[in-house]
Amino acid sequence: MAEPIKILIADDHKMFRDGIKAILVKEKDYQVIADVSSLDEIMEALVKNVADIILMDIDLGKSSGIDATIQVKKNYPMVNILALSMHGEHNYVIKMLEAGAAGYILKNAGKDEMLNAIKSVSMGDSYFSKEVSEQLLEHLNIKNNIPLKEENIPLTNREIEVLKMIAQEYSNSEIADNLFISLRTVDTHRRNLIEKLGVKNTAGLVRYAIKKGLVE
Repeated sequence: MAEPIKILIADDHKMFRDGIKAILVKEKDYQVIADVSSLDEIMEALVKNVADIILMDIDLGKSSGIDATIQVKKNYPMVNILALSMHGEHNYVIKMLEAGAAGYILKNAGKDEMLNAIKSVSMGDSYFSKEVSEQLLEHLNIKNNIPLKEENIPLTNREIEVLKMIAQEYSNSEIADNLFISLRTVDTHRRNLIEKLGVKNTAGLVRYAIKKGLVE
C-alpha cells in the first residue's frame, strides 16, 4: 500500500485552512501534516516533518507566498509547491513559477480540481486552473525560431519546438499530432530535455523556457 501524500497547508486565513483540511481528511491518499499561516511557521513545520507538497497561498501576512516558495525550494528542493490564490493574473503566475512552484490554481476551484492538482504536482507534473492557463496563453508571446538567451546547452531545433509546446501546456499526444511524430518520440525528447537542462520535471522545463526567453 502506497504511503499517503503528506501535505502542508500555508494560508493566513484559518477558515480556509480548515476547509481544505475538511476535504483532505476524507481522502485516504492524502495526509495533512500541518497547517500554518506564515513563512516562519512553514519552516518550523518542515523541520519536524518534511511535506511532499505545500499548498501555498500567495498572501501570507507579512511575507508573500513567492518569497516563501523561494525559501522552501532553497532549503527543501524536493518539496513540491502548489500555489492557491485569488489572483489569476499572469504576472503572479509567472513569479510563482520562477520561484519554484509547479502548479497554480484559484481558490474558487472545486474539490475535484484541487485533488487532481495535488496529485499531478506530487508526481512531478505541472497543473494550472483553466482560468490561469487562459491568462498565460493570452499574455505569453511564444517566440519562433529565436535562439535561447545566454544558452550554452546545445538543443536541436526539434527539441526547442517541443520545449516551446511544453511551456504552452500541450500534452504529449497534442505535441505528437502537431509535429507529426510518435508519442514515444515526444517522450524521448521530453526526457532528453530534462536531462540536458538539469531540471527535475515538466514544471522545471516550463520555468526554464520562461527564464530563457522562449516565452514571456
